[in-house]
Amino acid sequence: MDNKDTQRPPLLLTVREVADLLRVHQRTAYRLIIDGRIKAIKIGSQWRVTEPALMEFINGGWRESAESSRQEQARDKGTSGPEQLKLPLD
Repeated sequence: MDNKDTQRPPLLLTVREVADLLRVHQRTAYRLIIDGRIKAIKIGSQWRVTEPALMEFINGGWRESAESSRQEQARDKGTSGPEQLKLPLD
């Protein structure tokens, strides 16, 4: 029998496994899932995350970080530092 045509379901990670992989508290991983920042599926009363969904979240964080860094650099180029106020001398 040829099993090449059958599609394997993706590996599903628990909230605890997601937390371990991200090296964050389990509550933080749960909040990321509930807020929709990590795509997940609820099976019964438990959440599950696919590996591709977790990688998408991680890669998205890298992109956001790089974009915000570029925006900060562009903003900083226009100024040489904080505005200085001069006090009147008598």
